[in-house]
Amino acid sequence: MHYFKYLDDIEIEHVHQASLEILDQTGLLVRNEKARKRFAKHGCRVDHESQIVTFPPAVIEEFRAMLPPTFTFRGRDPNLDVTIPRKLPVIATTGSAPDMVDPVTGITRRACSDDIARIAHLVNQLPGYDLFSVSTLAADAPKDQFSLSRFYPALKNCVKPIRTNVYDRRELEQVLKLGELIAGSKKAYQERPFINFGYCPIVSPLTMDFDSTEMLMICAENDITAYGTVCPMGGLSTPLSLTGMLTMMNAEWLAAAVLAQMSKPGTAQIYNFLPVFADMRDGAYAAGAIEVGMMTSAACQMARFYNVPSGGYLGLTNSKINDAQAGFEKGMSPLLAALSGVDFIVMGGQLDALMSFDFAQVVIDSEIAQMIKRACGGFGFSDESMSLQEIKDTGPAGMFAGNPTTLERMHTGTFMPEIADRKMREQWELDGALHIHQRALDYARTVLAESNPAVLEAAVDDRVRAGFDGLVAGDSILPDGWQAFDVRAKPTRQRRPSHRRRRQT
Repeated sequence: MHYFKYLDDIEIEHVHQASLEILDQTGLLVRNEKARKRFAKHGCRVDHESQIVTFPPAVIEEFRAMLPPTFTFRGRDPNLDVTIPRKLPVIATTGSAPDMVDPVTGITRRACSDDIARIAHLVNQLPGYDLFSVSTLAADAPKDQFSLSRFYPALKNCVKPIRTNVYDRRELEQVLKLGELIAGSKKAYQERPFINFGYCPIVSPLTMDFDSTEMLMICAENDITAYGTVCPMGGLSTPLSLTGMLTMMNAEWLAAAVLAQMSKPGTAQIYNFLPVFADMRDGAYAAGAIEVGMMTSAACQMARFYNVPSGGYLGLTNSKINDAQAGFEKGMSPLLAALSGVDFIVMGGQLDALMSFDFAQVVIDSEIAQMIKRACGGFGFSDESMSLQEIKDTGPAGMFAGNPTTLERMHTGTFMPEIADRKMREQWELDGALHIHQRALDYARTVLAESNPAVLEAAVDDRVRAGFDGLVAGDSILPDGWQAFDVRAKPTRQRRPSHRRRRQT
C-alpha cells in the first residue's frame, strides 16, 4: 500500500533518535510515585526529590519491542468488533464536549445524560461510525456517578464499541461493574470485555500527572482495553514548529508506551494524538488548523516505524455552526490523514473547538466519514472493473446508462449521499430550499423517533438499575418540542417551469 508521506526514512530515524536524546538527557516529570518506582525497577534513572525520570535508550528499545502490532475495540455486538490496522480506517465520534446545541431551541446549553442516550441511539444507526466515543459530559450526573452516568446511557442504547475516560480507580471499578451486570456475571464480562477506555497519560511538556498515569498502569495490569492520547499544543506546550512538536510528542508517547509494557508486557497501544497549534494572535485553540492533519500524517509514519496502529483527533473545527468553515476544516485534515494511512480517526459531531456537540453535525460528519472510507477503499482494479468488453459493445456515441452492469453498480459504483444535496435548484426549492443543517437535523429526528434496535433488554436493564442506587434514566426519547419528521417522505408538488438560461452550443 502506498501512502502520502512528508518524511523520508532518514528523517523518521532522526526523529526517533532525537526523542531518545530528550528522554535520556531531559526526561519527564513523573508525579505518580508508583510509576517512578516502576521506572526505577526497570532501569530508568529516578530523582525522587525532583520527580524527574530519565530513560536510557536501551531501556526504551527493550520495552518498545514488546508493543503488539494490533489493537481491538469491542462492543456489545461481537460482530461489530474492530481490529486495527485494517484496510479502511476505524472512525469514531469525538468525545467529552461539555455543551450541547439544543436540537429544539438551537441554543447551546450544558449536556446531560439523556443527550448521551439520544446520541448513542443515533450513532448506532449512522453508517459512517464504527465506534461511539461518548460525545458529551453529563451535567445531571449524581456526584458519585459521573463516569457511570456517561457509560450507562451509551451502553444502553448502542451496540457498537464504546469508549471514554474515567478519572480514577473508583470510577473505573464502577464502570467495570456496569459491564459485568450487562454481561450477566463477572466471568462472562472477563471472557469478552466490551467496554473500552481512554486516558491522557502526558501533560505536555514532558509531564506525567498522577491520576492518568495511575489509570495507565491499572488498565495494563488488568488487561483492560485502553489507550492513551497525547495532546500537545504547538506554541504553548511544544515548540512552534511541526518538526519540534513531532519530536517532543514522539518522546512523550514513547515514555507512556514503555510504562504500559513495564506494567504488563504485550499491552496493546495506539500511537494516538490530538496535535493542535495555538493561534499566536490571541492564543486560541486552533482545533481546525490544517496542521492537525499534517501532524497526524507524520504520526502515521512514526507509528509504522514502531509497528503499532496510528490514530488521531481529526475533523475538528473552530466554527460554532454548520457552515463552510466547519465543512472544510472537517474534511481536509481527516482525508489527509486517511491518505497517509491513519488507522483510527476521532472526528464526529463537535463544533467550537471540542466545546459543543450538535446533532446535525454528527449526521453530516457520518457522511464525510463514508466519503473518507470510499477514498481509502481504492479503485478495486481488475479486468472486470476495467469493463473493456462493455466499452467495445457500447461503442462510439453509445449510452452506458441502460447497460445491465450500470444498473448492477448504481449503488456501489459511487458513494450515494443522503444528506448532501444533488438536486437541480428548482427541485431543491420545491422541497423547501433546506440547507444542510436542517436536512441533517431532520434526519436525526427521524431516526430518534423510531424504536431503538440496540436498546438493552428490559431484564438486563432491570439488573443494572438494581445494582446502582440513583442511576440516571439513560433513555433515548425525543425532547419536548422535537416532533418526528420523516425525511424519507418525498413531497409531491408540481414542478415549476425552469427559468434557467440554456447553455449556448
